[in-house]
Amino acid sequence: MNKQVKSIRPFIGAKDFEIARSFYRDLGFEEMTLGDQMSVFTMGNLSFYLQNAYVKDWVDNTMIFMEVQDVNQFYKDLQALDLQNKYENVRLSPVRKEDWGSECFLHDPSGILWHFGEFK
Repeated sequence: MNKQVKSIRPFIGAKDFEIARSFYRDLGFEEMTLGDQMSVFTMGNLSFYLQNAYVKDWVDNTMIFMEVQDVNQFYKDLQALDLQNKYENVRLSPVRKEDWGSECFLHDPSGILWHFGEFK
């Protein structure tokens, strides 16, 4: 098996595709549309696909972990974006220290839970 992988890109759904697209652009991702029903969002070397599809059980159970260099600074940057006041259902939770490192949480407008973390 050839193990020279280049990337991994999860597919996530959106309750309201247009609102979700706007949210992720505001979060700092660059969008490339792949048609009317899907876009790929990229930040640095990281990417994911956003679909115009919503299955409540799937979206409610989707979590994505994104490792960041400095979670405390990243949290401050998230606060400055004020996404929780701009978008309905968006929630930002403060940094928590864990045995393995620290993380903060952000729920997107559809309910997907993002973990932004820094390992020790």
